[in-house]
Amino acid sequence: MTGTTHDVETPQGTARVHLHPADGARALLMLGHGAGGGVAAPDLVIATGVAQGLGIAVALVEQPYRVAGRRSSVPAPRLDMAWTAVADHLRAGPGSALPLITGGRSSGARVACRTAAASGASGVLCLAFPLQPPARAGAAPRPDRLPELAAVTVPVLIVQGERDPFGMPTEAPGRRVVRLAGDHSLKSDAAGLRAAVGGWLTDVLGAPRPG
Repeated sequence: MTGTTHDVETPQGTARVHLHPADGARALLMLGHGAGGGVAAPDLVIATGVAQGLGIAVALVEQPYRVAGRRSSVPAPRLDMAWTAVADHLRAGPGSALPLITGGRSSGARVACRTAAASGASGVLCLAFPLQPPARAGAAPRPDRLPELAAVTVPVLIVQGERDPFGMPTEAPGRRVVRLAGDHSLKSDAAGLRAAVGGWLTDVLGAPRPG
């Protein structure tokens, strides 16, 4: 993927945006990484390519803790604050006047759901949404994150591996769930991932499918 990279100052430190343009872009897709991963995750790379093929620019966002070289994530309010600051930056600059779709993989998907309203998102793309952390041996099940999905009022796509240890979210009005072979990494069915993301983006934006 080619593009440009620039830093954005947020209340939580410096975030980094990897902007991948599309000719005559009709929308901007803003994607975040998982808690311990980065923006080069295979599913994020695939989603970026699909979006560009549909004439949608993509901004891959590194949270400040990753830019600072830390692998361990930070509390949700800090993630959300940095994310919305980047969204504001993009809407005032590269994404001005374009519909904004937000999303990400795993933890990044949770951030996009929690901030959908504040970001002004037209839709939310969730790759491997971590519905419920696996219970430790002998411990009680941990609460699920379904309320984060239920709070989103714009269209949502969840692409989930059938063997994801974090569970399988349920469909609901405005919430589409696509089950793919594989686990939380979403590495097993690249073609299925491309089809799911491309079809949903087409539905949300009316963008033409690639020829």
